[in-house]
Amino acid sequence: MKYPFYLEIIYILIIKYVFNCILCFVLNITNINKKIFQVYRIVLYMDTVIVFDFGSQLAHLIARRVRDLGVYSEIVPYNITREKLEVLQPIGIIFSGGPSSVYEQNAPKPNDSVWEYIRENQIPLLGLCYGHHLIAQKYGGLVEAREEKEFGKAILSLSRNDLIFSDLSHNETVWMSHGDQVVKLPPGFEVFGSTETCPIAAMGDPVQNIFTFQFHAEVHHTENGSKMFQNFLFNICHASQSWKVEHWIEKSVKEIRSVVQDKSVILGLSGGVDSSVVSILLKKAIQDQVHLIFVNNGLLRKNEVEQVCEWFRDRLHFSNFHLVDASDLFLERLNKVTDPEQKRKIIGHTFIEVFEKKARELEEKYPNVEFLAQGTIYPDRVESQAGTGGKSSSKIKSHHNLTLPENMKLKIIEPLRDLYKDEVRKLGQELGLPSELIQRHPFPGPGLAVRCIGDITKEKLDILREADAIVIEEIKKAGLYNQIWQAFAVYLPVKSVGVMGDFRTFENICAVRIVESIDAMTANFAKIDWNVLERISSRIINEVRGFNRVVYDISNKPPSTIEFE
Repeated sequence: MKYPFYLEIIYILIIKYVFNCILCFVLNITNINKKIFQVYRIVLYMDTVIVFDFGSQLAHLIARRVRDLGVYSEIVPYNITREKLEVLQPIGIIFSGGPSSVYEQNAPKPNDSVWEYIRENQIPLLGLCYGHHLIAQKYGGLVEAREEKEFGKAILSLSRNDLIFSDLSHNETVWMSHGDQVVKLPPGFEVFGSTETCPIAAMGDPVQNIFTFQFHAEVHHTENGSKMFQNFLFNICHASQSWKVEHWIEKSVKEIRSVVQDKSVILGLSGGVDSSVVSILLKKAIQDQVHLIFVNNGLLRKNEVEQVCEWFRDRLHFSNFHLVDASDLFLERLNKVTDPEQKRKIIGHTFIEVFEKKARELEEKYPNVEFLAQGTIYPDRVESQAGTGGKSSSKIKSHHNLTLPENMKLKIIEPLRDLYKDEVRKLGQELGLPSELIQRHPFPGPGLAVRCIGDITKEKLDILREADAIVIEEIKKAGLYNQIWQAFAVYLPVKSVGVMGDFRTFENICAVRIVESIDAMTANFAKIDWNVLERISSRIINEVRGFNRVVYDISNKPPSTIEFE
């Protein structure tokens, strides 16, 4: 008997719910086996596409493209073991680009057992740039360095408009960045597209569901890159759109309750988006069992302390909100320190010291405190994994991802560990956080210390705070705040001559930095209307004593960073 579609969906959901209850009971009375838990998560909730990272700056962008299309994706190091890959049970695999050449002696390559796993399970495979070369070499093709190199936009002429290129035009604009090329096809493969200087710019073996591109489909310069990913996910991998942040809340709340039970959780609140969303998620799950610790380090923006207190203590009604004013201690330790890295270390170590002291007080007062929650998001976690892309990973800053002494014996909870920043914002919106909090621009962990170049004093910080507030006010008045990634002022220890009234001045320079970005991996300076910049400049010079000149930073990332230090 054929049931209506909606009854089939209800039937599946009931089965999943019952299975969920049974498994949660088993996990609660036994030691959780990580492998079992991961398989349970994947089977019960989502299809997964894995991105192999070969050292690419764009691996996160690939994963984001997949998630934006409603399919869960994770980034793994290229040398992942077969056993770990089996745990993830991918329905598709994407090989990223990378800086290496496949014919080099120590070129990054997956283990033989991983290749066997892909073949045995007939997992669809997509290779991009370096991944294109790697697959060509592995399956019997030839890759060589060529004199004709391509950097920038190119026209891809397609010889096939089906499968991964379904519903695309004969000529597509794509983004190239390569010196090596595939010069000989592997047996069974065919050319899908070429450019003026690259005869094998796209190839594939439809029988094995393997497709590779010389170009970067993940960047927005490849105009129909999203359509290519869509074709791979749904035409080739037959994925389901099971990844939705809205469905994630209920699952996370259940997991938090299951783990924490009747114990209490400490959260270091920064006032930023990530820790704020974690706080409200914890409150939804365990109510007053969450304790917020907000440390005033003296390096925050204008009215930041008052604003955070008003939000969390008064508007969101956190009964266990603990404000620690350590501003004098931070400024004392930063006295006459000019080196940016030294500043960061001092701030990080001092933050841990202050946080640890308050956490110990709470542990003594509330014996059931057993957990420490952190606002770690997915890019933080991937970057902190040693060996990703075969290289040493960037060290996560200690003031963002707290490493507390072992004798504190607090268990770590990271509810946002699988989410990107914009997914965290969506989550905060679903949880009912104030829009002005959700849409806040990122703020560096070391605060204004990395925007006050040179040595730090309270006087300089106060001057910078006023200028920074003006930048934000004018950006908001112009209706630009939610259209850009970050806007802020920087104190430059460079004096210049000016004239105010009948008096000659010799004051410092204020730099204004406004950038557009999606995820901060790359950023472009914002082309702000000159009238807006003029208002910002005029107000800073007229209203902030200490600045007599304002400059606008027109540097992109790369080569520059978003912050000055």
